[in-house]
Amino acid sequence: MNETIATTENLKAHFLRLYQMAICDDNFSSLELKALYKSAEERGISQKNLDEILLNPTNSKLTIPKSIEEKIDYLYDLTVMIWADGEVSANEKSSLEKYVVMFGFMEENALQIVDFLINSVKEGKSKTAIFNDLKN
Repeated sequence: MNETIATTENLKAHFLRLYQMAICDDNFSSLELKALYKSAEERGISQKNLDEILLNPTNSKLTIPKSIEEKIDYLYDLTVMIWADGEVSANEKSSLEKYVVMFGFMEENALQIVDFLINSVKEGKSKTAIFNDLKN
């Protein structure tokens, strides 16, 4: 599989996870929908393409990001989705913990990583600032 196809599959999987995160608290708000489309736009995915991904999830494999940068990037987006409505439900936090573990981080560190990400997003930190915090 060439890298472009792999990247496309990774992005499809990422947006399906973002959508799952948005609906996991049984309160899919317009703020979460806006965050989903904004994230797609930032990655060069049109509204039409995102709609296609969300309407045809069976065509996508839920791939796991490989690099640490991509893992943090995707976890950051998931955290932004959680915080889009200004609240973090127990289901959302639990789901984010599952993704942290699924992405290959040690289970005993998952809650600490989730808390770090949620606090960073609440404080308005950018992805770059979070990457820098993690490197130090």
